[in-house]
Amino acid sequence: MIRRLLDGLYLAAGWLAGLFLISIFVLMMLLSIGRIVGFNIPSGDDFVAWAMAASAFLGLAHTFRSGELIRVGLVTDRLRGRAKRVVELGCLVIGTLTVGYFAWNAVILNWDSYRFDDISQGVVAVPLWLPQLGYSVGLVMLAIAFADELVHALRGGEPRYEKPPPASAEEVVERAMQSGV
Repeated sequence: MIRRLLDGLYLAAGWLAGLFLISIFVLMMLLSIGRIVGFNIPSGDDFVAWAMAASAFLGLAHTFRSGELIRVGLVTDRLRGRAKRVVELGCLVIGTLTVGYFAWNAVILNWDSYRFDDISQGVVAVPLWLPQLGYSVGLVMLAIAFADELVHALRGGEPRYEKPPPASAEEVVERAMQSGV
């Protein structure tokens, strides 16, 4: 039950990131067309920037769990057996602590913005805690995903964030095409 809940949470964050990506497109198109026809969206650039941050951070947990987050496997790809497991666990511990630290501070920043009633300096006055939610929620979700993966690995499971090596030359080409190479 918890597994389904967490996977649903990661998927929901990914969908939300996608919706923010669509909002960036819509706002950019409206801003571009608005310049031609003499229509202006007040603080439009601010809204686009906030949507970019929300899209990037909300998509992290889903990207991590899908095995699409960029990893440098120069060391781990060459290791086998117990040595690989120890290095993977060490990386997961460091990653969990690091992301947890950033998530904690993002939540504190968000709370302080709410508590002190920080307002944006653009044409449209927006309480800053609102656009900061995407940043802090995204980091909290990534911290949960790291902790989830760490617990899974400590219980003896194989890393779920790592895709298996390609089985054929066609699969190598297909993965390269999917990644945009």
